[in-house]
Amino acid sequence: MSPPPGVHLSPQGATFVVRARDADAVTLCLFDGGREERLRMTGTGEWHVISVPGIRPGQAYGYRATGSWAPKAGHCFDDAKLLTDPYALALDRRYQFDPRLCVRGEDTAALVPKALVTALSPPVPHAPPRFSPCGLIYELNVRAFTHDHPDVPQGQRGTVASLAHPAIIAHLKKLRVAAIELMPITAWIDERHLPPLGLTNAWGYNPVTLMAPDPGLCPGGIGELRDTVAALHAEGIGVILDMVFNHTGESDALGPTLSMRGLDGRYYAREDDGTLINDTGTGNTLDFSQPIARELTLDTLRHFVTQAGIDGFRFDLAPVMARGPGFDPHAPIFAAIAGDPVLKDRILIAEPWDIGPSGYQLGHFPMTWLEWNDRYRDDVRRFWRGDPHMAGALATRMTGSDDIFVGPRSRGVSFLAAHDGFTLADMLAYEDRHNEANGENNRDGHGENFSWNNGAEGPSADEKVLARRAADARALLATLFATRGAIMLTAGDEFGRTQRGNNNAYAQDNAITWLDWAGRDRALEDYVAGLADFRAAHPALSDPDFLDHADWRGLDGRPMTPASWEAADTAGFELRPPGVHGLVVRVDRQARQCTLAAFPHSGPAGADIAVQDNTLSGPDRLP
Repeated sequence: MSPPPGVHLSPQGATFVVRARDADAVTLCLFDGGREERLRMTGTGEWHVISVPGIRPGQAYGYRATGSWAPKAGHCFDDAKLLTDPYALALDRRYQFDPRLCVRGEDTAALVPKALVTALSPPVPHAPPRFSPCGLIYELNVRAFTHDHPDVPQGQRGTVASLAHPAIIAHLKKLRVAAIELMPITAWIDERHLPPLGLTNAWGYNPVTLMAPDPGLCPGGIGELRDTVAALHAEGIGVILDMVFNHTGESDALGPTLSMRGLDGRYYAREDDGTLINDTGTGNTLDFSQPIARELTLDTLRHFVTQAGIDGFRFDLAPVMARGPGFDPHAPIFAAIAGDPVLKDRILIAEPWDIGPSGYQLGHFPMTWLEWNDRYRDDVRRFWRGDPHMAGALATRMTGSDDIFVGPRSRGVSFLAAHDGFTLADMLAYEDRHNEANGENNRDGHGENFSWNNGAEGPSADEKVLARRAADARALLATLFATRGAIMLTAGDEFGRTQRGNNNAYAQDNAITWLDWAGRDRALEDYVAGLADFRAAHPALSDPDFLDHADWRGLDGRPMTPASWEAADTAGFELRPPGVHGLVVRVDRQARQCTLAAFPHSGPAGADIAVQDNTLSGPDRLP
């Protein structure tokens, strides 16, 4: 029986273990500066093992595999390719795309980052996640978030360590953030079409090495992440990692050979004729019907929990994890996570769609999972845009979407905007996407955004246009904070961040995505902080349990009727949650207001406040 995959240090040296079932041979490559030493590993079935005396932490290494060349059978062996260990815990540098990575027979030792032997720290003591099912999740891109923050030291900006800076923690606490959700921080590579355009992947959704923090975002490796998580935990703030287990940066059949492709074809799903399945839109799809893919996923999750204290995970294109090839709500990965002593209590969030057959699976993940609710995003936008027949849909979304989620409580993560799509401010300033900077002739990104520009496309100096946009932003944000269950805010939407109409800014590592802290709308930020305070003071608003009954009234104060819910022109309602006297949420589309009010004796001492977003109405509105 071989040790688990990866590198296992001992006082004598280290044992290297890698899977490559169909390889004729695997060679361990040790690097000392520019010198490469090659050591033949012992192969037994799928396992290749070698023990090397004298190995110490920091040793650079990689693998080369020899075997047949039959890509449609999953055999892409090419001993000219240096391969990164799929279980590598650290890299000496970032991945950088080079066309030679895609050329068979081209030696890539000078192009591929070297894995570094890493000594693990004692496990972080296991503790319940710092998050509740009704908390605020704050999604952020690590580099963009602090790249231009004036209070963060220059050398620390754009890194994981910057998230522990007192100024950042103060901002998170001001908003009462329950957990930050970090967009991918594990090592990734640019898509091959980006370098010729002078662009780079700024989001990280193109991973190669799943356990290794990207050296550009986290130069201190797992230790930097561990220290940052500990600092946030000390302030009561959880940390959720956005993980990409649906594909890798090795792309399609013409893509680079970097790691898994060159070692073991079982990692990737294929059609009957051997063609790579592309349920992700990126050229390949990990095959979760294979134990090798599930075990790598589980080992990766355990690594981040035990070594960094991570509270939970959001899974990009999560249906892939349950495909074999069709989506199975009882897929093995779900039972494996639920039965794992390290993982079973973590926060688990699905992005419940991919682009494969039957890829939209909102509401079909396990009862212990949360799910991104794009129906909430779309229906809330459509109501405030002015679409007819939307009052009932809005009420259903605000109360947890019991038409989607089975059970006694909502499992949705409700959001107005996310990293993918328009920002909140751009949703109110652009009717059409403006992705020209992406180099694809504005063809990329979502075409239907349920957005409206309030009378002018893009930036405007018209005070009436700006007033309308400000009013709508406040109404939308108040709607979000009045919603039951978990809610999510993308970093910067609380102070009016813009991406200049770009709704697919994945390749914009520049001022388009870097948050403008100096120019932020502080009045809007304070308003959102007030909403957060109100929500915290009145837990009846955020309780994830579905409402068995409530007092629903029209804007005229009369009880809502089936006819008024279904009418095309119903412009709002009042919600008075049960069991709490004096707590009212008033939604008034004509006045462009969502008011959260608590009248005397409705809450704890000092909590009798009201948050009213604006007074814009009547002739100042567009027809």
